[in-house]
Amino acid sequence: MFKNSSKLLFFITLIGGTLITISSNSWFGAWMGLEINLLSFIPLMINTNNLMSSEASLKYFLTQALASAIFLFAVILMFMLSNWDNYMTSIYSNLIISSALFLKSGAAPFHFWFPGVMEGLTWNNSLILMTWQKIAPLMLLSYCLNFSFLFIVIILSVLTGALGGLNQTSLRKLMAFSSIGHLGWMIAGMFNNEMIWMTYFLLYSFLSFTIIFLFNNFKLYHINQMFVMFNNNTVIKFILFLSLLSLGGLPPFLGFLPKWLIIESLVNMNLLFLMTIMVCLTLMTLFYYVRICYAAFLLNHNENNWSFNNFYFNKNYFWCLIMSFFSISGLILISIFYWIM
Repeated sequence: MFKNSSKLLFFITLIGGTLITISSNSWFGAWMGLEINLLSFIPLMINTNNLMSSEASLKYFLTQALASAIFLFAVILMFMLSNWDNYMTSIYSNLIISSALFLKSGAAPFHFWFPGVMEGLTWNNSLILMTWQKIAPLMLLSYCLNFSFLFIVIILSVLTGALGGLNQTSLRKLMAFSSIGHLGWMIAGMFNNEMIWMTYFLLYSFLSFTIIFLFNNFKLYHINQMFVMFNNNTVIKFILFLSLLSLGGLPPFLGFLPKWLIIESLVNMNLLFLMTIMVCLTLMTLFYYVRICYAAFLLNHNENNWSFNNFYFNKNYFWCLIMSFFSISGLILISIFYWIM
């Protein structure tokens, strides 16, 4: 009872730290919110049943502390040199602040800590790290955009997300590299309009929650477990792998909608070269999703015709079906609604 209540308190503090950061009107207030967010997430990461959680929490703490120190250094430098050349001061301060925020969010080339930390976490904590922990850095990043630096980070993030997941057998590392690739798309959405990257983030969070909900219920951590676990349950295998394709951005699934918005935005800004590179590298990300689905659907297995499964009567699986339905057919429903309106 005490353990659950303490975790609830840390989770509320985690949310409060993020809200302090995004609502702050000064860089020092934003830094304070980031520190509250960091110190409240560390106790949630520690799990006595997982021996790798201590290593993951230590890696996360050292990396985030380094990023916070760089961020604070840039803010102090900006205030100290405010009476000097304002143009050069703003450029250097924005570069340092952006680098610290990229390190906090796990964007390439500052992603070295992200897959290792994900490997040592539970699925619930992995979901928090992939979604909620990116809100504060991305919001602060939208305040200090340096387009030349963003170009490099976007290309490297999408490239790392595409190449990093090719030879992975761990599902947590696979989701980590997928998150790095999606982060590149979110940063690209900042070029034109804040609502675009926010829409991308919300849909990405929903799709990640759908997939991780399944992984957590079936205690899946490696690819070879997926082929064995779902041999006797064709329905759950079907919705899981279609949800993976939706997360990869394959049309006509819901995951293609945010990519569609960003592609349209980049075309309107005449950034065709960047858009072409991102689309080509995302096809490589789809490759390892399709590879998993292809092997799972075509792998021969024995299935009893008389076996009875209470899949449809379990409330957790019922919600999983509902979320997967929107993940798989969401783009079609949105297109129909848009056509009617």
